Amino acid sequence: MYANQLLDAYKEAKNYIQDKQIAHDLGISKQKISNIRSGVRQLTDSEAIFLAESANIDVHEALIFLAADKAKSFKAQRIWQDITAKLKSQGIKGLALGMTGFVALNHPQVKYAL
Repeated sequence: MYANQLLDAYKEAKNYIQDKQIAHDLGISKQKISNIRSGVRQLTDSEAIFLAESANIDVHEALIFLAADKAKSFKAQRIWQDITAKLKSQGIKGLALGMTGFVALNHPQVKYAL
């Protein structure tokens, strides 16, 4: 699960020893961190962005891989596996920038600005 990698990267960046230190920084309970680690709960987008920025991880990468983790159906999981494999092979930054542009062009407020 990518959430565990993100939590571990944050812990390492902060030189933390325990998950309760991460929980304190996020303003959540130790139990929620435990549930995230076990896959019972998911990181919110805001939590993932905070962790990624603090650990010097690309926020696009963090959100994309977390979305893949959240997939419920087998078919969705397979599609996300294909997407993340392509991202890894092509380099996440270039594709993430392309996706950002796509989202911006399809956002209702941006259409009116054009």
